[in-house]
Amino acid sequence: MKVLTHIVRFLVGLLFIISGLIKLNDPVGFSFKLEEYFSEGVLNIPFLVPLALLIAVVVVIFEIVLGVMLLIGFKPKFTVWSLFLMIVFFTFLTFYSAYYNKVTDCGCFGDALKLTPWESFTKDIVLLVLIVFLKINLKYIQPIFGKLGQNATVFMSYTACLFLAYYVLMHLPVIDFRAFAVGNNIQKGMEIPAGATMSEYEMLFIYKVNGVETEFSQADVMANKVPETAEFVDRKDKLIKQGYVPPIHDFTIELDGSDYTEDMLKEPKLIMLISYDLGKADDDGLAKLEEFHQAALKKRYKVIGMTASDETLIKSVKDKHKLTFDYYFCDATTLKTIERANPSIVVLNKGTIVQKKHFNDIDKVMLN
Repeated sequence: MKVLTHIVRFLVGLLFIISGLIKLNDPVGFSFKLEEYFSEGVLNIPFLVPLALLIAVVVVIFEIVLGVMLLIGFKPKFTVWSLFLMIVFFTFLTFYSAYYNKVTDCGCFGDALKLTPWESFTKDIVLLVLIVFLKINLKYIQPIFGKLGQNATVFMSYTACLFLAYYVLMHLPVIDFRAFAVGNNIQKGMEIPAGATMSEYEMLFIYKVNGVETEFSQADVMANKVPETAEFVDRKDKLIKQGYVPPIHDFTIELDGSDYTEDMLKEPKLIMLISYDLGKADDDGLAKLEEFHQAALKKRYKVIGMTASDETLIKSVKDKHKLTFDYYFCDATTLKTIERANPSIVVLNKGTIVQKKHFNDIDKVMLN
C-alpha cells in the first residue's frame, strides 16, 4: 500500500503541476473561461466577472504549488485536504458543463489539450478517487526534505509562479497553443479537408400551443401533428452530430456590412491592431497606436483595427486618442482567441502570422 500511495502521490502531484503551468502560461485565457462560468445563464454570479483574472491567477498558482507540496510531502494533511476541496470544486464545474452543456470546454489544460465536457468530468472523477485514496493513506506521505528544504522549495515555487504570471500578463504567453500562433496561416486554418465529416442538424419548429412554446420536428409538421390553433413562433436548427470543425472559424474582417476577409488576407504587409472590446482596452496601450500606425505606413504596411465594439464606442475611442485607421468588425470570441492583450499587434504576410506583440512591446515590432 505504501508503494501504491507513492505512485498515486506522484501522478496526482505531477498532473496538478502540468495543468496549472499550462493555465499559468495563459491566465487571461483561463479568466475568459471563468467569465463564462460566472455569467448569467450559467452559474449566475456576474459580480465575480470583474475579478475573473485575479481569481484565475490565484487558482492556478495554488494548483501548481499544491502539486509541488504533494510531491515533496510538505504538510501532507493540509495539502491533501486542499487538493480534495479543489477537485470537488472542479468536478462540480465540469459536471455542470457536461450536464447542462453551458460551457463546452472547461479550460483544464488551456488551449494545449481540448477535452469535451464529459471527458473533463471523467478526468476529475478519476482524480477525486485518487485523492480520496491519498486521504485514506495519509500516514504514508512523508517529507522527502528537511524542514529548511521543504520551506525553501515551496517558497521558490510561489516565487517562480508569481514571476511567470507577471511576465505573461505584461507580455504574452511563453508558448502559444492557439490556432493563431506565429507561423500559422489563417486561410489554411479555415479550410475543411475533403471527405471531412459534416455536422448534422435537425430542424425544429416552435409553436405556441395554449400559451406554451412547444417544439415540433419537421416530421411532426409534415404529418400535420401541429394543432390548428397553434401560433408559429420561430424555427431553429438543433445539432445532432458534430462534424469536423476547422481550427479557425468565425474569422471575418467586415466594415459597413461588407466582407473584406479575402482581400485583407492577400495583403503581403498587413497589421491588425486588435481590441476585442474597446471599452476594456488599456488607455496607455491605445495611446501608443497612432504613432505606431504612422511608422508602419512609412514602411508601406496596411494597418487596420479589429474589434467587436459598436460604432459609438469606436468613434469615442478614435476621437480621444486621435486614431486615423479604420476599425473592422470581427467576433469578440475570435479576437480573444487571436491575442490576449487589449490592444495587441498582429503582423501578417498573405494570411500567415509573422509577429504578435503585447502593447507593452509595441516598440519591438519589426517593420521591414
